[in-house]
Amino acid sequence: MIPSVLPTYNRAPLTFVKGEGAWLTEADGRRFLDLGAGIAVNALGHAHPALVNALTEQAHALWHVSNLYQIPQQQALADRLVDLTFADTVFFTNSGTESCELAVKMARKHFYDQGQPDKVEIITFDGSFHGRSSAGIAAAGSEKMTKGFGPLLPGFVHVAFGDLDGVTNAISDKTAAIMIEPIQGEGGIRPVPDVELKALRQICDDNGLLLILDEVQCGVGRTGKLFAHEWAGITPDIMMVAKGIGGGFPLGAVLATEAAASGMTAGTHGSTYGGNPLGCAVGCAVLDHVATPAFLDGVNRKAGLLRQKLEGLVADHPEVFEEVRGSGLMLGLKCRAPNADVVAAGYDNEVITVPAADNVIRLLPPLTLTEDDIAQAQIRLEKAARQVQGQLASA
Repeated sequence: MIPSVLPTYNRAPLTFVKGEGAWLTEADGRRFLDLGAGIAVNALGHAHPALVNALTEQAHALWHVSNLYQIPQQQALADRLVDLTFADTVFFTNSGTESCELAVKMARKHFYDQGQPDKVEIITFDGSFHGRSSAGIAAAGSEKMTKGFGPLLPGFVHVAFGDLDGVTNAISDKTAAIMIEPIQGEGGIRPVPDVELKALRQICDDNGLLLILDEVQCGVGRTGKLFAHEWAGITPDIMMVAKGIGGGFPLGAVLATEAAASGMTAGTHGSTYGGNPLGCAVGCAVLDHVATPAFLDGVNRKAGLLRQKLEGLVADHPEVFEEVRGSGLMLGLKCRAPNADVVAAGYDNEVITVPAADNVIRLLPPLTLTEDDIAQAQIRLEKAARQVQGQLASA
C-alpha cells in the first residue's frame, strides 16, 4: 500500500522537532550540528530572532492578498535587490524551480518580441541542476532527471561542463541564451572558474545572447559575496534566486535587466503566492543581515577556517576523502569511500551533511556558523571519518 506521503524521497530515520542557530534537536533529544541548513536554505540558521520577529509581526498584520494589488513588502524587497545588484526589475516566486520556469520564458519572450521567434534554444551544461519542473529537467538533461518523464520540453542544448569550445560550437541561429550555475551544487560542488564566467559573458555579448545565472544555491552570501558571480566581476542578464533569500520561508525571485525583461508585460506571467507579504517581510529581514560588508567579511573568515579544518580531515583520512571543493560556505568533500556511507556515519555522530553527484558530500552550513560550531564540525566529521575507515578495513 502506498504511504500517505508520496514516497519520492529516501528519507533518513531522523525527526527534528526544534532548531536553534546551527543546531537541530531530534525527537529523542539528541542534538545534531546542521551542516546542511536545509540544503543551503537556512542562511541565518534556525529560529533567528530577526526572522522570527519579521514573520510574527507580518502574520499579525496581513498574510496574503494576491498580486492583484500593491504589496508594500514586495516593493521594498524588490527595491533592495535592485539597489544591491545588476538588476532593474524583480519577479517573486516561491521556489528555485519556479524561478527557472520564468527565466526560460523570459529569455524566449525577449527574442520573440524582437522579431526573432526562432531564437528559443538555451545552452546548458552536463551536471547541472535547475529544479524538477518540465523545463528544469529538460535543461539538466541527465537520464537520472528525465527518465520516464518524456516527451521532454525541447529547446535545450547540452554541452560538457567547462567546455568553452563546445559552447561556441553549439551556438546557432536558434540560440537565445546560456544558462549556468556559477557553482554546481547537486552536480558535486563544481565551481566555474572566474575566467570561464568572464568568457561566457563575452560569448553572449559577441553573439547577442542572454546570460542566465542560476544562483539558487550559491547566492545570498553563501560564497562571501552577496552573489557568486560578483567574484568574477561580471553581471548576468537574468538571474534565478531562491533558498537563502527566504532564510527558511519559501521564497524565490528572478532578477533581470530592463532589456532582458522587456517582453514580460502584463498577463505574460503570474503567481498566486509569489511575493506575498509574509515571504517578502522575511526576505527583507534576511537582506538586513546578509547584505552588509561586516556579515560577508564574517562569512569569508569562517569559510577560511572551515576549509582549513576540512583540508586537515582529507590529509588525515586519504582512504575516505580525496579533496575539498567549493567556495565560501558552499563546500564539498570529494569522497573515495561511498558518499552515502559518509553521510550515514555523520548521522551516527550527530552531524548533518548533504550528498551530491560525483561521490561528494556537501557542507552548506548556516552563514551564522560560529567558531565553536566549526570546532564541533571538525570533531564530529573526524569521528565519522574514523567510522567509515573502520568499515573499509573490515570489508
